[in-house]
Amino acid sequence: MKTTCEIMVQKVLPAIRAEIARVLFSEHRCTQQEIAEILCLSRAAVSQYMSEKRGAEVDFSEDVHREIRKFSARLLKEIDQKEQIEGMCNICRYVQRSGWFYKNLPEAVSCSLCGDKEQI
Repeated sequence: MKTTCEIMVQKVLPAIRAEIARVLFSEHRCTQQEIAEILCLSRAAVSQYMSEKRGAEVDFSEDVHREIRKFSARLLKEIDQKEQIEGMCNICRYVQRSGWFYKNLPEAVSCSLCGDKEQI
């Protein structure tokens, strides 16, 4: 049994990072090194996201992709760490509210600390 939080950390967050890396590379022409600095990751990690060795297990809806593209553009404006964290959390909440869990992992169990998946 895995809680919603475990699934988010193991599957969804890497997929969000991978999509951000792809957007920064393809739409904003950032290098892997620049992406690594923006996301506070190693260049090797960015390379794995770009080559789909990490974060390729989740297929987001177009709405989620749109939110990720908006956040990626904000990251280029050198927002502070608090805003970066809030942005990542907002995307996670958006994924959860989008019904992704019910469509893809109906067996997922709600976290007893966080409450119902719909309320997150």
